[in-house]
Amino acid sequence: MTIRKIITEPDVLLRKISNPIEKFDKTLKTLMDDMLETMYKAPGIGLAAIQVGVLRRVIVIDLSKNGEKKNPLYLVNPKIIFKSQTLATYEEGCLSLPGQFAEIQRPSECHLEYLDYDGKPQELKANGLLATCIQHEIDHLDGILFIDYLSKLKKDFIIKKLSKQKKDIERIVV
Repeated sequence: MTIRKIITEPDVLLRKISNPIEKFDKTLKTLMDDMLETMYKAPGIGLAAIQVGVLRRVIVIDLSKNGEKKNPLYLVNPKIIFKSQTLATYEEGCLSLPGQFAEIQRPSECHLEYLDYDGKPQELKANGLLATCIQHEIDHLDGILFIDYLSKLKKDFIIKKLSKQKKDIERIVV
């Protein structure tokens, strides 16, 4: 398995809509394995393929805490079929927006259809943090970042801050 580079904002790729998976093969499983390892190393609880530069509708999630048995969830071509009217607020962060956090309101429950690691159709009813994480990651597949739910002023401030950090990182000091 390979640790992949996580793309950070601002990057135009993060705003693109991901393409559905049409065939399950070794390349797809390698991508999912790499994404999971990348997410664990980062560390994070969710990662969409677009965040590692792959425009495919693939997500990995694992909400297990340190010391607990790993419990990865692989979502291929996920589609939300129900969102509750009740909202929940969580402080969200994102591996593509390092060091940035904001309280975001989302439906507290969602139901989805997806294909699992082996391409088998599945359904899942999620609530709480899992529902928030699923919605956050599916947003990535649609070119949406959590900062898009913030005011223009807050969003612009975060993007400006990340742009400056990116430039500082790209500078080479010998």
